Amino acid sequence: MLLFPSLLVLLLRVVLTSCSDAKTCEDAQKSCSLITCGVPVTNGTPGRDGRDGPKGEKGEPGQGLRGLQGPPGKMGPPGQRGTTGPPGAKGLKGDRGDNSIAEAKLASLEREVSSLRAELDHIKKLQAFSLGKKHGKKLYVTNGEKMPFSQAKAVCAELRATVAAPRNAEENKAIQDVAKDTAFLGITDEATEGQFVYVTGERLTYSNWKKDEPNDFGSGEDCVILLKDGIWNDISCKSSFLAVCEFPA
Repeated sequence: MLLFPSLLVLLLRVVLTSCSDAKTCEDAQKSCSLITCGVPVTNGTPGRDGRDGPKGEKGEPGQGLRGLQGPPGKMGPPGQRGTTGPPGAKGLKGDRGDNSIAEAKLASLEREVSSLRAELDHIKKLQAFSLGKKHGKKLYVTNGEKMPFSQAKAVCAELRATVAAPRNAEENKAIQDVAKDTAFLGITDEATEGQFVYVTGERLTYSNWKKDEPNDFGSGEDCVILLKDGIWNDISCKSSFLAVCEFPA
């Protein structure tokens, strides 16, 4: 049992003898890992951590559960508009629409127009009975007011009518019956002295002048009036007489 420790002491002496000035005890430790230099000691404190090694290659993806998707990133700028594509194929012809609603509305409008026409004819008849007189296709109406010829033309024009102008003896009598007083006729020679024409520009086709008239007395009688007895006289257009308007009946 004492042989083994004696052998270790002997080996230690051999090693210490072989350690020269050129080699340190640390070199001896490197070459002889089974023994230690000097007197045996207990384990010392841990040494300092070594330097980090180089970064290794990226490993394979793990087999665990995938994490949650992160929030969407900021929207990038819009891309350029692409070119227009070719037109598509022509679709099938659709079913014919239902015209029943439109036809019903049209029929309703036609009935309404017919009713309005009947009402208008009724109003014309009442107007002719109360205010004017109808003769043939004309209706003569007066408001009973006296005014200069220019105002009489304006009043009739506003009503879409003209100052009454007889084209025959029957129309002359109808105007006379409506006026029951001296009234302007739609006849003047304002454009050319001595050439009386209707206010519509047509030449006279009928006249019923008083004896020795027209005489343009005082060189200012360019208008025509219908006297109470139905005969005509030329007069100044600035004078005031009844306005009788003529409507197509």
